[in-house]
Amino acid sequence: MAATAQRRKLLILENDRALRRQLEAVFSDLEVTACEASAETLGIVRRTEPDVVLFDLGTARKPSLASESLELLRRILTLAPDIKVIAMTEHNARELAVAAIGLGAADFYHKPLDAGVLSIVVRRAFRMRELEEENWRLREETGAMALEGIIGVSDSMRSLGRAIEKVAPTNATVLLLGDSGTGKELLARALHRLSERSRGPFVAINCAAIPDTLLESELFGYEKGAFTGASRSTPGKLESANGGTVFLDEIGEMPAPLQAKLLRVLQERTVEHIGGRTPIALDVRILSATNRNLDALIGDGTFRPDLFYRISEVTIRVPPLRARQGDSLLLAQFLLTEMSQRFGKPTRGLAPDAIRAIQMHRWPGNVRELENRIKGAVIMAEGAVVTAGDLGLQDPGEDPEFLNLRAARQRAEAQAARQALAVAKGNLSRAAELLGVSRPTLYDLMEKHGLEAAHYSRHAPPEAAGEAEPPPEPEPPAQPPPKSIER
Repeated sequence: MAATAQRRKLLILENDRALRRQLEAVFSDLEVTACEASAETLGIVRRTEPDVVLFDLGTARKPSLASESLELLRRILTLAPDIKVIAMTEHNARELAVAAIGLGAADFYHKPLDAGVLSIVVRRAFRMRELEEENWRLREETGAMALEGIIGVSDSMRSLGRAIEKVAPTNATVLLLGDSGTGKELLARALHRLSERSRGPFVAINCAAIPDTLLESELFGYEKGAFTGASRSTPGKLESANGGTVFLDEIGEMPAPLQAKLLRVLQERTVEHIGGRTPIALDVRILSATNRNLDALIGDGTFRPDLFYRISEVTIRVPPLRARQGDSLLLAQFLLTEMSQRFGKPTRGLAPDAIRAIQMHRWPGNVRELENRIKGAVIMAEGAVVTAGDLGLQDPGEDPEFLNLRAARQRAEAQAARQALAVAKGNLSRAAELLGVSRPTLYDLMEKHGLEAAHYSRHAPPEAAGEAEPPPEPEPPAQPPPKSIER
């Protein structure tokens, strides 16, 4: 059962009694259990079954205590791997926070604590837990996850997931555009699985992997004697997918003569075997994908514009891994567990230098490159954890900028102010009301981030973009200046 607003359970592990009481007050709308981290903690986790754990790991100045905290974190996640743990540390204990993430913590937070911002972090963790539970329910109902094999919590992937869910139940042709290795075939399979054709066949054809001389016969089939070696009549891939879905991968590589023939198939909804004269009725849905720039191919005459319009009733762009902020580490942890089980290796974690390297690497090969590096590291690593060296990556030596809480807060603050001004069309009183701040505070924000009300008065709020990929949901408005919690 999903954790609702009335039943969401939070466990606070904090050894400072005064701070513990203040945290209980901050989250008074939740079902809160607050206690010290001790030998009794695992029993409390079993008894209360929290959705989220807010765990103060202590200070890096006491290595033995920090080590005990990390061991307790590991045991909590072993006992209840679905719990979302938020690791709290002092501001100068980044290595401790990074180690917690490597063990499986969902997020971290540096003290001194700010009640408003911490509340956002905690509620985001609850939302992640709710989304996972929705996926689990879907798996129970359909026998598989909706986007099986597609993992991500970034805004771009959430938008992509919503687009897939919207278009899947229709019979529209879909064109998936994205770099090599971004998982376009997995998305095509999700489109098929969520459609009314899910009980029918899913046939994938890589137009770049089959020689031009064989691709026609593979697609359309042939009659006995149609060419040398055709000893019997054979149905093509399109015909064998009747009642289901055909996925044409790398359609940008399809030769021009076959493009014309495929266009006719899509128009007539019939197919003829090579050497045959009898049309065969066809009931298939066409999904296509390419990493090529089809506009450029149309411009130089190598791809038919009429075929493009037929296969792209809906176009969905698949973001590269470098544009999916935060997903690379999430994927790495998932793949690490999967590869460890596949190769019979002991469960491994990610060393701090590996975490930094994964977050900073540009991933030109996208998810396929990440999977290959994790696979090689699991096979070759000799220590208890995977290091940057095991991955074949350079340690950048410092945490990425997006792990800097101050910078992250400033970006969120500026974004919230821009959105409020856009919605209010430059009306400062309305924008301040939306943000929950006073007009003087709004003036300060505008000056700080170089915003001008006149610009927004000339523009309406941004509208949702077209039939294709929906835009990311806006971030929640900035909260009123919260009261700080001091130790």
